[in-house]
Amino acid sequence: MPRISSPILVLFIQFFLLIEGVTALVQQSWSALFVAVTTLVLTFLPNRFAGYLGITLPGSVLTGIVIFLFATLFLGEVEGFYNRFWWWDVALHFLSAVSFGLMGFLAIFMLFEGDRYAAPPWALAVLAFCVGLSIGALWEVFEFSMDQLFGTNMQKSGLVDTMKDLIVDTIGAAIGAVTGFFYLKGRQVGGLGHVMEQFVQANRRFYGKLTGRDDGD
Repeated sequence: MPRISSPILVLFIQFFLLIEGVTALVQQSWSALFVAVTTLVLTFLPNRFAGYLGITLPGSVLTGIVIFLFATLFLGEVEGFYNRFWWWDVALHFLSAVSFGLMGFLAIFMLFEGDRYAAPPWALAVLAFCVGLSIGALWEVFEFSMDQLFGTNMQKSGLVDTMKDLIVDTIGAAIGAVTGFFYLKGRQVGGLGHVMEQFVQANRRFYGKLTGRDDGD
């Protein structure tokens, strides 16, 4: 099992959540305590889960996951960013959908052991898009469950908010999938392609059939 270290920013967020949890306990703010502790626990899961699978998470990927959890759960619910900034929910859903599209592409590419000739790049992109959108839909189920079980307000306006999020998820998943398509074509789309390359290089044992890229299919 590979040893996966946590970047400084991740450690800072975890320490901050610990302090916030203790403060909420002292003040008997049970809702804030629950969200702080839940978020803190979730920040440790990516490393644990990746280590269990034998996957190495690049620092940029791990940091992105933790920032998303912190922004969604703690800042969104405890600090009220969803109400203070109308664009907060839209931005988070868009960024998460892009990430899910990338993750879907990397996972599918891993199943092919990095063989870029096993299937056309467009086919891998379509599969990655489906994975990204499916994860976005599951997140909507999570939001609904949190609202019903713990009285949070993650769905905001109910059906309208859910459909808006799904539309944003569709756009984001498409961007993530298209990024993977161009990655196999030997072209990088901004920093997203660079993140994909970091992940592949950190886990080359799972992409053993990776060959040189050209412009052909």
